[in-house]
Amino acid sequence: MAEKIATRHAYGEALKKIGGENPRIVALDGDVSTCTMSAIFGNAYPERFFNVGIAEGNMLGMAAGLSTLGYVPFAHAFAMFMAGRGYDQIRNSICYPGLNVKCVGTHAGLSVGEDGATHQCIEDIALMRAIPGMTVVCPADAIETEAAVRALAEYNGPAYLRIGRLPVEIVNDYPGYEFKLGKANQLREGRDVTLIATGLMVPEALAAAKLLEAEGISARVLDMHTVKPLDEAAVVAAAKETGCIVTAEEHNVLGGLGGAVAECVATEWPVPVVRVGVRDCFGRSGNALKLLELYHLKAEDLVEAAKAAIAKKK
Repeated sequence: MAEKIATRHAYGEALKKIGGENPRIVALDGDVSTCTMSAIFGNAYPERFFNVGIAEGNMLGMAAGLSTLGYVPFAHAFAMFMAGRGYDQIRNSICYPGLNVKCVGTHAGLSVGEDGATHQCIEDIALMRAIPGMTVVCPADAIETEAAVRALAEYNGPAYLRIGRLPVEIVNDYPGYEFKLGKANQLREGRDVTLIATGLMVPEALAAAKLLEAEGISARVLDMHTVKPLDEAAVVAAAKETGCIVTAEEHNVLGGLGGAVAECVATEWPVPVVRVGVRDCFGRSGNALKLLELYHLKAEDLVEAAKAAIAKKK
């Protein structure tokens, strides 16, 4: 099996690489740079790195100001503190004027593990996608993370990048891989059900598709790395061609990928949608892998969800 790499580690290396190509990129951090991995950029380009201390709101205000001077700021904090403490500044100082700031939330979801419920952010996608003009990206693996950083560095506008602590499997190392903001990648064809996943749930969706195949069920798998803008064309095609959908995310089932897909399906082509995610409850302290099992975010859970979705077909 190939080495698993945390998307936060891939992110740090990618920002350093792309920062070397674009001198307008600057990085700001809320005093957790060795955790967010922005320290890799800071060590390479200290004149373009600003540790603002544990002051996320101030950091985002600084990022907004730097963007008006032509810089491309990447601001970093744990997802809970980026989306939570920084919400006011993200909404009013960055998104309302449409400034070119990239908000990077690391340590997202339950897989922060022993840090517990106060640090396990399961509502950040919902918060960020509800803000007008905000782009929301949640890459599945190291390859997609670098591609997302490059795309966001070139994209002119506010964006939220969600990355994690837990090492994850590489799934996008296939020939011809291409990353486009707002464009889902189909990783597997299928005719009976579509599994639409984001972040670390993409490998689980692929594993689930193999388990389903062994039972004679053909599952399409979509990597929905961009939750907003959602690739509605891919969602509608899945609804039409497979007749039911399962969504998978390391996030509350309310307001995240599942909500976005359900909204699209209900409007454009109604079919059964079963949402797999955190069932509107807080996390708890524990081993990250055990937590994913406890909260039913594994391939076997997607298999059961797929069967339930198929059973609801008319």
